[in-house]
Amino acid sequence: MSEERIQDAIVHCPHCGHSVHVDIDLSEDEQDYMDECQACGGEIHLQLSLQPSDEKYHLHINADDEQYY
Repeated sequence: MSEERIQDAIVHCPHCGHSVHVDIDLSEDEQDYMDECQACGGEIHLQLSLQPSDEKYHLHINADDEQYY
């Protein structure tokens, strides 16, 4: 993992709304992983994808329990 391909992003926890810093690894075009909110301990589901139409990375965030509904 190259440090120049790591970006810091600020996201809002879907559980408590707290701003959370996460490191985004841009070395892969498609990623799906979990992180933890430092404030409430809730699991944050992050999905990163590179969209060919605009050649930009898109980060989608949701709570881990939302995937089952």
